[in-house]
Amino acid sequence: MHSYDDPERFVAGTVGEPGARTFFLQARAGHRLTSVACEKEQVMALAERLDVMLDEVARRFDRDPVAASGVDDTAPLEQPIEEEFRAGTMTLAWEADAERVVIEVFAVVTGDPAELEESDPVAAAMESDDAEVFVVRITEEQARAFARRAVALVASGRPSCPFCGRPIDADGHICPRANGYRRHLPE
Repeated sequence: MHSYDDPERFVAGTVGEPGARTFFLQARAGHRLTSVACEKEQVMALAERLDVMLDEVARRFDRDPVAASGVDDTAPLEQPIEEEFRAGTMTLAWEADAERVVIEVFAVVTGDPAELEESDPVAAAMESDDAEVFVVRITEEQARAFARRAVALVASGRPSCPFCGRPIDADGHICPRANGYRRHLPE
């Protein structure tokens, strides 16, 4: 279990060039550093759900939504980037007593595909003795800052084709909406 209560830093970041990037969630507290590999879609979903959850918390407790405070963290991931595990299931919760956002990231569950279909992946990850989990408890401000950085990070990748929505490489892409003709970025 990799647990961080009020980490000094919790960010999403990438290694590699657009189109071949590896996404990571990374937390640091003192000399402890944990990096968990994940998919771009997981980073985006986490950012979106954080914003939705924090807006709901503000509504339910009848207060103004908290904004990210301070200067945006645009620094790269901290070195060394050593992948602890690949992210599978993620959970998101609000601890009202401590006023903290709790993010849990479970390792990808491996095994027989037929067995995994029959079982609940979250339960299987929690029941396994060797399953890894990454738990981060952060403030509302840290969560908003994480979400803002994550959205910018995902947007900084390859541009999307206006016709099919798929990413466009520097040399273009085969667009199914153009009957297979290669589309290029506008110059």
